[in-house]
Amino acid sequence: MRYVKLPSGNFEDFFNSLRGIGQIYGPVKEGKTHHFRRVEEAGEMDLKYTRTMLPPKKFFVRPRERLFSLEDGWWRKEGGGKPFVLFGVHSCDVHALKILDRVYLSEPVDPYYAERRKSAFIVGISCLPDELCFCKSLGTHFAMDGFDLFLHELPDGWLVRIGSVRGHEVVWENARLFDEVSDEDIANFKAFEERRAEAFKRELRSEGLADTLDLAYNSPVWKEYAEKCLACGNCNLVCPTCRCYEVCDRWVDAYGAVRERRYDSCFMESHGLVAGGHNFRPTRLDRFRHRYYCKSYFDPSAGFNCVGCGRCDEFCPAGIEHVKVLDEIRGSLE
Repeated sequence: MRYVKLPSGNFEDFFNSLRGIGQIYGPVKEGKTHHFRRVEEAGEMDLKYTRTMLPPKKFFVRPRERLFSLEDGWWRKEGGGKPFVLFGVHSCDVHALKILDRVYLSEPVDPYYAERRKSAFIVGISCLPDELCFCKSLGTHFAMDGFDLFLHELPDGWLVRIGSVRGHEVVWENARLFDEVSDEDIANFKAFEERRAEAFKRELRSEGLADTLDLAYNSPVWKEYAEKCLACGNCNLVCPTCRCYEVCDRWVDAYGAVRERRYDSCFMESHGLVAGGHNFRPTRLDRFRHRYYCKSYFDPSAGFNCVGCGRCDEFCPAGIEHVKVLDEIRGSLE
């Protein structure tokens, strides 16, 4: 991996250079929350954010999208992606996209996802955790790949890690904006990462978690939280790794129809409903427990399906905390 330095004074020119790739989307503060929005100027972004409400996933698997449209008796494929820049992605969300890659880019490949993934230029950025972050416990607090460029804050600029051929091309084309990394820059980078590592307040005990979930399958803790849960599906909608969706056909007029894909939630009663009226997760308890299995059951070939971003905690209207639930489940066995 190659490292260069982007001085603070060149940041805006660097941002503007990315316009040649496509539209730029970055973190923008709206009220009390942050969202990835299209931005025209570097100053529109709030790069000190902790998390956005919806993760970068929305650019690759849209909350609602047309797959096909029926026109004049013929089905026409929708979609098609133009190159774009996703600026300011945190390391946990980079890891989340890699989890989605294992799903959508494995055979059979999802053509919509693959096209958008190929069209995206990803610029990662360093961050400091708040009281809800537990990505360090899952090893997702630092990304070694999955990005084109990754910016780490320095006192007088940014240390830039180059993670792809396209990232190298951008740096080569704008060589005048970058400097070589000095020993002082390396020391500042190391100091920032050490300070960041010490800033994590929340920790998930991930060792033996799969065994814990199996042994505590009938723990009363599940029932306690299932009764508190509103089954609204908020945690699914804001999760960067949830990938369930449903497909439906809808008539738009007497001669035209569309086939749509939209996010689904395992907290919805209809999610487990199959032919014949059977539901393999009929109760809220079944559905609540299932989500924790989905996110926290360790797969030796793929790891966890959780990246510790803290979104499910922040946006849960019932105030349920992911790590606290798992700690109490583990505690019920002791």
